[in-house]
Amino acid sequence: MDLSKKFQNKVRCVCNVDVIFEIVDDIECDWGIHTVIRCPRCEELFSIDVQCPAFQCISKLLENNPGLYSEKEKLNYLSDSHHQ
Repeated sequence: MDLSKKFQNKVRCVCNVDVIFEIVDDIECDWGIHTVIRCPRCEELFSIDVQCPAFQCISKLLENNPGLYSEKEKLNYLSDSHHQ
């Protein structure tokens, strides 16, 4: 499944509000290009493809939304992560 489709429905953000995240494709960091979501309320940015120190980690969203990513998606997200 395309990860960005998961955020076209309401998801509880770290600001404790259910929102539909804005999808921002092709944001560049020092290590590559990402798909990022942005909360329209608190404006926090989360990398949804791999963990990156330039953005918030999706694991913070998974605490409020435990079924958002499958175990395989979580493993892929963390195994491909960027490290400082």
